[in-house]
Amino acid sequence: MMLNPTTEQTGWRQHIVSTPDVISGKPRIAGTRIPVALVLGYLAAGSAPAQIVAEFPDLTQADIAACLDYARDLADYQVV
Repeated sequence: MMLNPTTEQTGWRQHIVSTPDVISGKPRIAGTRIPVALVLGYLAAGSAPAQIVAEFPDLTQADIAACLDYARDLADYQVV
C-alpha cells in the first residue's frame, strides 16, 4: 500500500472536516459526504488506496493518507 507522505506535511486538517449539519457531525472528507470511518473500513478490509479512489472518484490518495493520519492522532490522544 503506497501512500503519499506529503499529507503529514500539510496535515490531515486540510482534508478532514466535521460539521453538525452534514452526516450528523461525523468526520468526513472535506467537500464530500464520505465519512472517514468508511475509508478506514475499506483500508482495514484490505483495499488498496487506488481501489478506493476508483470506487470514490471524489477522493484523492492524499485524502486517504489523511484518514490514516487522523486515526493515528486519535490513537495517540492522551487524557491528562
